[in-house]
Amino acid sequence: MNKYEAEFSNIVRSFRKKHMGKGPSKITTTFCKNWAICEMEGNLSPVEKFIASADEGKQALRSARTEMVKQMYKKHPPVEMEEFLGCHFVDLFVDIDIDRDFGMSIFVFDEDIQDKFSK
Repeated sequence: MNKYEAEFSNIVRSFRKKHMGKGPSKITTTFCKNWAICEMEGNLSPVEKFIASADEGKQALRSARTEMVKQMYKKHPPVEMEEFLGCHFVDLFVDIDIDRDFGMSIFVFDEDIQDKFSK
């Protein structure tokens, strides 16, 4: 992870903390073409971990977590990311493994950020 990817990770953590009350405990970001791929550990709150102890709670939590994150970015466009990268946010793909408390978010931008920030 280079310094730009590390700073992007900090922006993601800050954004999630601001809009969800808690950010992941660890984020590793990789720029690949026009994607910023974020691997996130430590996403769930203690209450969410309790809910996930039941199978039906696990499914509901996974669905809520993925949809809620996507809606959050639609409602609150990630201006900080766009300013940092100097390009526009296009789309977001999100998934989480509740059992492992491991999530991935793929942020799609309108420029090749890998080329732009690998120099």
